[in-house]
Amino acid sequence: MKRSCWDQLEKDYARSKSLEYKAEDWLTEDWEAIKHVEDFDMQKESGIAADRLLDVGQKITALPEDSKFHRLVSKIFDARYNSIKTGKDIDWGTAEALAFATIIQDGYCVRISGQDVERGTFSHRHAHVFYQDQNGYYIPIDNVVPQGNIRRFIASNSHLSEFAVLGYELGYAQAHPNSLCLWEAQFGDFANGAQVIIDQFISSGEAKWNVKNGLVMLLPHGYDGAGPEHSSSRVERFLQLCDQDEELPEDPETYDRQGILERINMEVVFPSTAANYFHLLRTHMRMPFRKPLIVVSPKKLLRLRGACSSAEDFVEGTRFKPVIED
Repeated sequence: MKRSCWDQLEKDYARSKSLEYKAEDWLTEDWEAIKHVEDFDMQKESGIAADRLLDVGQKITALPEDSKFHRLVSKIFDARYNSIKTGKDIDWGTAEALAFATIIQDGYCVRISGQDVERGTFSHRHAHVFYQDQNGYYIPIDNVVPQGNIRRFIASNSHLSEFAVLGYELGYAQAHPNSLCLWEAQFGDFANGAQVIIDQFISSGEAKWNVKNGLVMLLPHGYDGAGPEHSSSRVERFLQLCDQDEELPEDPETYDRQGILERINMEVVFPSTAANYFHLLRTHMRMPFRKPLIVVSPKKLLRLRGACSSAEDFVEGTRFKPVIED
């Protein structure tokens, strides 16, 4: 057995001397497919039809009538549907659910993991809604497409090991470019437990090995936390790891986000409205390439009325705004 292994190594070593290797040789069919988006301009318009918004909103806020849920959870889902139906005060959690659901309808998968992602650390997500009268839970987002052999939506609570979990999700995102793969720190500053993964692979993997990756890191709690341990997502570290500074044009409509993203190593975004977060996630999957995305999201914005959006901010003709003026 030892001789067989040694002979194989020697054989491959000799073969490597004359092997012609191209950087794209490692790409799978899934990676090849995203390079050929039919319409490169499709990413600019990430809004959806008004009737689709209402239909998706109804599906992701409906809870089974024959089961019992916590009264506060039922109240949250009623409020979500009412905000979509009236077109007013659509909050952060609702916008995220709309983004996940429409991305799944567009043919992609969505996977989110982290230490409390099923509920959301600040009770803003409720991806899994637990029954009060039986074991188990209900997943409202599964309503948007027929459930087959492949789980199109996965929310998975993970253990307290940022280094291990973020490393796993990085590999998952690399293997599945057609999945929106998100890792959420329980608090933004918990990302420091995975700093080696961020420094060595996320920020520089493409430059070092041409390994592309579309992992999304969600860093809730920005700078509005409670004390030194939960008050900083250390956004300055991520900004220092960016390899280029871009000056925004005076006219945001001329902002070539796709062109800029193709040239840089990763994107750091501080979305300040629910709708802009919705568009950010949708455009992330509509590019003909993948880049790491760092999303800083203060706890305060999750329920702040001023950060809510109207239905008109989600419909056709709308897109991600690089800057929202005062």
